[in-house]
Order: sequence, then structure tokens, then C-alpha cells
Amino acid sequence: MRRLMLLSCVAVALGAGSAWAQSSSVLRLGQQDEPDALDPARSGTFAARIPFMALCDKLWDLQPDLSFKPQLATAWKWSDDNRALTITLREGVTLHDGTPMTAEVVRANLERYRTAAESNRKGELRSVSAIEVVDAKTVRLVLSAPFAPLLAALSDRAGMIASPAVFQRLGADFFKEPVCSGPFKFVERVAQDRIVLEKFPGYWDAGNIKIDRIVFRMMPDTTVRLVNLQSGQIDMLQDLAPADAGKVRADAKLRLVTTPGLGYAAIAFNLANGAASDNPMGRNPKVRAAFEAAIDRNVINQVALEGLFVPNNQTELPTSPYNNKALPVPGRDVAKARALLKEAGVEKPVFELMVVNTPRDRQVAEIVQSMANEAGFDVRVRAGEVNSNIAAMGRGEYQGHINNWSGRADPDLNISIFIGADSFQNWGKYNSPVFEAAMGRARAETDPAKRAAVYQEVTKIYLEDRPMLNLYNLTWLFAHSSRVSGFVPVPDGLIRFQGMKLD
Repeated sequence: MRRLMLLSCVAVALGAGSAWAQSSSVLRLGQQDEPDALDPARSGTFAARIPFMALCDKLWDLQPDLSFKPQLATAWKWSDDNRALTITLREGVTLHDGTPMTAEVVRANLERYRTAAESNRKGELRSVSAIEVVDAKTVRLVLSAPFAPLLAALSDRAGMIASPAVFQRLGADFFKEPVCSGPFKFVERVAQDRIVLEKFPGYWDAGNIKIDRIVFRMMPDTTVRLVNLQSGQIDMLQDLAPADAGKVRADAKLRLVTTPGLGYAAIAFNLANGAASDNPMGRNPKVRAAFEAAIDRNVINQVALEGLFVPNNQTELPTSPYNNKALPVPGRDVAKARALLKEAGVEKPVFELMVVNTPRDRQVAEIVQSMANEAGFDVRVRAGEVNSNIAAMGRGEYQGHINNWSGRADPDLNISIFIGADSFQNWGKYNSPVFEAAMGRARAETDPAKRAAVYQEVTKIYLEDRPMLNLYNLTWLFAHSSRVSGFVPVPDGLIRFQGMKLD
């Protein structure tokens, strides 16, 4: 039955992609999750950031060494007091609808991200109090207070430049006709199946684009993605299952590409979002401490992740200066877990853990379930589709969820995204004045050594409160056909299409 299902999936891929596959310059990419809205203002998923890399250029981009390189901006400079950022824009940039990129176009985009009702970028631009057009190619961002994470925010969705004519006409429906500034323009989207983009001939760096069309295929089953790659129905896949890395290495027609990731997986708890938070795990940090004592992150890595990931109790990699080395990954201690439950006055607490319905997340959840149950918990695992899970968390209809975060070069978003009081993805409603005050100090500090010291304080606070339990940092695993060349991995896990080609 499993064999028939896989062959059926390959047949569907053949039928849907045969017309495009006639051209050697069509890159067919299998990705795990269905993106949410293709609108930089609204999007909140990693899955959407993958096609965004082709659709929407940013002011600057992240490099493999975690520095920033110019993209739509050629230069940027802080004022002496770090309360203004002056941005010099690239000459000769045209958007997909023919609109020239000017300072006014950039101002309109940033104002939308900062103020529009549909925007999820407000927190990333929280410190921007005014946006000034200096001249046709210069924009100045005025800040209410120094905000060091701003550069990282502008290297992602908050720095993407779209057509003002389109978002002013469509507002929250911009995603239906996304018109942007990247090397590829929007052709079509078929929900749960594909997104198609084609090369934009007016792109400012057109000479570096060697592919005519990209077809993003939605393939949530890791085995199906690999079978399609092996059979030649896709050219590249994102998020290879760790268990399949050996199969790719052994296949002369395929290539495995890996890079340490900025992202992580964490169990986030519902602390104050509706009736579902009213349970021992949500109410009592001592119960959450018992839960942490019951699990072994190293076992999770070895059993579910082939030992390829990095066990961690913090958002930042152990090698990062922002990692608090005084608080290393704790070992498993079942006796301690049982003693903490006894101190909390809770006998066999029931806890439902939601996960995305992928083999990796399900296996991780089942290992956590087994360990916690041995220590006196009654953990029940519920798997669902990623966007359905996000909607449920937004409504508060969960007790805990394994959140996967792709990571950022600056520690602020890595920490605040799930537990910052004003983050739209703080579904558990963690709200600690002590934590927020420490985060405020860290954001205002621009000296790297001093910033690191403050973020280590921040880490100590959330490790004590446990609004979430980090499990591991990701290692990005990509696989592609030997026909694909020019792919350079970056620790954010996104695919840059510049320089890529099909032989």
C-alpha cells in the first residue's frame, strides 16, 4: 500500500509538471510546508520565506558568514547617537509592474509594515518613529531609542520592497497579486500543490539569474519528496529528513548539502491564552521544571535526528557569544522530575502536545512523550498541518506545541518571537516585566560585548520561567540533483537563487 501511494504521488508530480519540465531552465523544488500569505507584511511562516527569496528582494541580505551584503540598498550608516539609520538605495531598480524603486517607494513599504492593520512586522519596526525621504535615493529612519536588531529585521520581510500601487489597491489582499522586486515574478499559486514564478527580465542583477522558472511543489511527506528527487520529478528538496541523509550520500545522481542553522525547535507552553492554559503545566513553572528534568535532549538528537543536530536548552548555538555558558544543557533526572511534581502537589498531570504532522516532529514528540510518561506525566501527542496548528494556537486551543523557528542573525528575534510580550507569535501569552526590561536593555545596546552580557541575563530569566523548552538547534539538510550547481547554503536555511543553474 505504501509503495502504491508513493508511485501515485510521483505520477501526480509528472502530470502537473510535465509541461514545465521540457525546459532545462525550470527548477522544480520540493518543500515541506504550505506557505501562508505571500505578503511580506502578513506572512509568519518559514515556508513563505522560501518563495520570497525569489519574489521579493530586501534592502540587504544575510551572507554565509552572518554579515550583511547590499541588495536593494548599497550602503547604510548609523548616526553617532544610534537614533537614526541612513540608507542609500541602488540605482536602476525596477519592480515587477514597472515601478522604479525610489526613496518614496521604500518609505511607503516601511510605513505599511509599521502601521497597517494587516501587518505582522510592527514589532520588528517598533523603534522607528519616523521615515524621512532625504532625496530620491536616500531614506532616513528615525528611532525613538537605539535598536540594534533593526539591521537584521531589514534583511528579512521588514526590508522587502513591494509595489505601493498594488498594496494600496488591495490592502490585506496583496497576497492575491504579489508584485515585488526580486529576480522572479508571480505566475500562479494552486493551494496545497504549487507556486510558480518566472524570471523577471527587468531585474537589476539579471546577469546572475540562470533559471527561467521556479516551480515550488508542496510535498509534506519526506519520503515522497525524496522519491520525487530520486526519480527526477524535482531537482531539489528543502528539509531532508535526517534519516535519509545516508541515502542521498550513496546516490551518485544526488548531492547532499548541509550547514549549521540559526534555527531551533522548542516546546512552547500555553500559559495564559484561554481556557486551555488552565492546567498544571500552564499554571505552575515547577511542573514545567519537572517536565524538563524528564527529558534527554541528547537521546532525542541521536534517535530522531541521526545525531546531526545540536542539543541545546537555549535559542543561541553553544558557540554563540550570546549563549549563556554558565547554564549548559541539563541531563535527564527522573528522580528530580518526580520530586518536583510531588512538591507541586500534582499527581500524573495530563498534557497534550501538538506537533506538525511530519515524521521528524512526530518522532521527537513520541520520544518526549515516552520520557515524560516514565517520570509521572500523561503526555498525549496530537499532530496536525502547520497552518492549522498556527490557527489553533492563535485561538488558544492548545496546551503545548513544538515550535520550529528558522532563526535570525540577531538574537533578539530568536528569543522574542515566541515569548516577547508584543510578538504576534507569542501564542502562549508569556508576559514577564523582568524579562521585557532585560530585552529592552539588550535592544538599546550596540556594543557587541555589552549586548552579549545582557542577552545572557535574558537567557537566565527565560530558563527559570520556562515559557518554552528549547530542544535543539537545527542543521539544514538540502538535497539536489547533480544537474544543479551554484547553490550556496546560508545558516538561515533559505535558498538564494542567484548564481544557481541547471546543467
